[in-house]
Amino acid sequence: MKVLGIESSCDETGVALYDSERGLLADALYSQVAMHAEFGGVVPELASRDHVRKTLPMIREVLAKAGVERPDAIAYTEGPGLIGALLVGASIGRSLAYGWGIPAIGVHHMEGHLLAPMLEADRPSFPFLALLVSGGHTQIVDVRGLGDYQLLGESLDDAAGEAFDKTAKIMGLGYPGGARLAKMAEQGRPGLYKFPRPMLDRPHCDFSFSGLKTAALLAWQDSDQSQQAVADIALAFQDAVVDTLVGKCERALKQTQHKSLVIAGGVSANLQLRAKMQALLQKRGGKAYYPQLKYCGDNGAMIAYAGCQRLLAGEHRDLAISARPRWPMIDLRAP
Repeated sequence: MKVLGIESSCDETGVALYDSERGLLADALYSQVAMHAEFGGVVPELASRDHVRKTLPMIREVLAKAGVERPDAIAYTEGPGLIGALLVGASIGRSLAYGWGIPAIGVHHMEGHLLAPMLEADRPSFPFLALLVSGGHTQIVDVRGLGDYQLLGESLDDAAGEAFDKTAKIMGLGYPGGARLAKMAEQGRPGLYKFPRPMLDRPHCDFSFSGLKTAALLAWQDSDQSQQAVADIALAFQDAVVDTLVGKCERALKQTQHKSLVIAGGVSANLQLRAKMQALLQKRGGKAYYPQLKYCGDNGAMIAYAGCQRLLAGEHRDLAISARPRWPMIDLRAP
């Protein structure tokens, strides 16, 4: 089965073609970051208009790369995300499927991230623990099988990715600032600032990063606001976020007794997070799994893969065009 995947939940247009036997055949990604940077954040209406312009040409590009005239099925991001952006991908995906006479299926954006490491040759087997750190989501999930998910913990306020971006913005690093903050942290001097590790002393697996963001703001206001101060605060902030994520995952691994941990989503590209998670899993006799760096952020490949697995498992949808700006992971069910 060759499945065309369309991702349009926010400010990146992703298209990919996945073959159930041969793997990923072709993919393309277009980022709107340069356009939204002028406004300091994503402008939903502009995002929707750009998806309208880019999606069909990218579908033609991907099919041409793969040497395929038309796919056997289409998967598109149904939610969560910006409603206008979601509707573009859903409308195009459902309309093409109707015209071609093939099935189409809506995919949960976070399930796409969760399954992204399955695109690699070295992939985890069910069951495993997953840390999802993508944009507005920070979640720890007990994954028993496709659609069999138990939420163990999530952020009660700002997600880790939001905290990275907002702290970067405070220090004038622009939008999106999370990756720039991580880069500045490489030049930071350890030990100059000590930020809290929020909620690590609590017995549950939930997160809270708003207080950490405030601590970074106060440190910035009291500093000389030089480039070196940016680097020093960035390092201390990153250390605090990573230590918190690692500490909560260690607790969840003990609770579930899993030996495999999947880390997925945009923040999973952070090299310090990868190194510390790998050390944690080695200490526990387990293994950490990640997607390739280019599949950590939003992309069409993860949507094509997730849709393919659900279609192969026998899931079917009617012809309705559906988009859900809010869609909790716990609402997902096995096919």
